[in-house]
Amino acid sequence: MQPLETERLRLRNFREGDAEGLFAYLQAPVASCFLSLTQKDLDAARAEARARSKDDAQIAVCLKDTDALIGDLFAHPEEDTVSVGWNFNPAVAGQGYAVEAAQALFAHLFDAAGARRLYAYVEDHNLPSQRLCERLGMRREGLFLEYISFRNDASGQPVYENTLQYALLRREWEGRRLG
Repeated sequence: MQPLETERLRLRNFREGDAEGLFAYLQAPVASCFLSLTQKDLDAARAEARARSKDDAQIAVCLKDTDALIGDLFAHPEEDTVSVGWNFNPAVAGQGYAVEAAQALFAHLFDAAGARRLYAYVEDHNLPSQRLCERLGMRREGLFLEYISFRNDASGQPVYENTLQYALLRREWEGRRLG
């Protein structure tokens, strides 16, 4: 992917040198959908950063002035529809980085990549991610009851989570920019 820049951020491909930043938020993921990505140590994070560096759908979000990794975005295309998501280091929460990064990605996907529709899945208990979707102009399309399990309970049974789907059409995005 060609790097994208905002006022404070650079969105680019991952590099092996991003391992420390990646480990900082993947050693104990906050959102349950990222539990499978838990990194047990810096060597595992180095391997994960190396693997992500070969995948344009995995986007590193870095501070523009230091190039320090603070989170990541993903954009998985399916024809003219793209599944999007984000995962940020909780240490930078509340500073507007997620919305700034996602707005830049959305603009790129709609304007340069020709996407017609973007969608995101969010657990019903993940209020910060729901608020982010809404700030981005995404509308809630549905609620999937007991949709997926990311962990098991003490007896080994899957704990199923309710999942919301948010989406945004290109015409809605363009209307927001014009309005």
